[in-house]
Amino acid sequence: MKIFTWPVVAGAALGIIAPLLTYNGNPGNMGFCAACFLRDTSGALGLHRAAPLQYIRPELIGLVFGALVSALFAKEFKPRGGSAPITRIVLGFFAMIGALTFLGCPWRAYLRLGGGDLTAIAGIVGLFVGVLGGIFFVNRGFSLGKSREQSTASGLVPILFTLVLFLFLITKFSFGENLAIFFSEKGPAAQHANLWLSLGAGLFLGVLMQKSRFCSIGAFRNVVLFRDYHLLNGVIALVVFAGLTNLVLGQFHLGFEKQPIAHNQYLWNFLGMALCGLCFSLGGGCPGKQLVHLGEGNNDSALFILGMLLGAAGAHNFALAASGNGITQFTPYALALGFIFCLYIGLTNKSAQ
Repeated sequence: MKIFTWPVVAGAALGIIAPLLTYNGNPGNMGFCAACFLRDTSGALGLHRAAPLQYIRPELIGLVFGALVSALFAKEFKPRGGSAPITRIVLGFFAMIGALTFLGCPWRAYLRLGGGDLTAIAGIVGLFVGVLGGIFFVNRGFSLGKSREQSTASGLVPILFTLVLFLFLITKFSFGENLAIFFSEKGPAAQHANLWLSLGAGLFLGVLMQKSRFCSIGAFRNVVLFRDYHLLNGVIALVVFAGLTNLVLGQFHLGFEKQPIAHNQYLWNFLGMALCGLCFSLGGGCPGKQLVHLGEGNNDSALFILGMLLGAAGAHNFALAASGNGITQFTPYALALGFIFCLYIGLTNKSAQ
């Protein structure tokens, strides 16, 4: 059996780079979190007004452009889209609600575990259960329909939007006083590594993620459906190398208490990530993979990411997001709506016979 496969290399790279980004300024156990960084970017655009959570994260910009470069070299930039656009947006919305209940995406769940945060275990178990739910619906014929080939110009639209975000970031552009673009002066979004270091890390990981097809959702799915451990080995490498890197940097703190940007409400950690796993399964992959697909010209993934940006806005505008103190009184209702929506589309969206 080959050990150093592309998913293992990609997972190990993420496990090393994310703690290094934390060491250089990113929040604790949040060196690279697609959901949290999309939340910050949503805030920077003024979609929500949570002042501590507003910053255009260069890691995400780098991830998209790294995937684009890799796809172009491999002749895999193939614009596609048109598959259940509204459904994908709503799936992205509820995926973000789940992520902001747990306080992280699947990548951060593993990075938290690699930093010694044992509260992540409930979330990872929930993620697996959510993926099992997605597999259940797929086995019953679930499908969002076939994507269609689109023009190169169409595939470049989300990438051009990403470029505009980059220009806003490097110029610190603002439309005026109390208007976007916003940059946090304190709080998690004010904690960030050097812009160019973060951008370079994202570019490098974008290339590896595109080349490896790394996906934390696909890792579970492939084991259950095909007994294929190819992607799961990459996830294991992520956790192992994150743990080793955190130990070297003095950032490993084993336990359940006083973990950075985390809470101890295990049921809600479980349910939040279960909703994430279900939404990601039905929508075609975790947020990191969706961003990589965006870089490949996939407009279906771009719509899922748009849904996540809107989900971050909804979570903070309507007090749905958890904090280090736990969930709010409204969080359970949002999660319930998410599960009901997934159940509805899981049972009603069937592939053509």
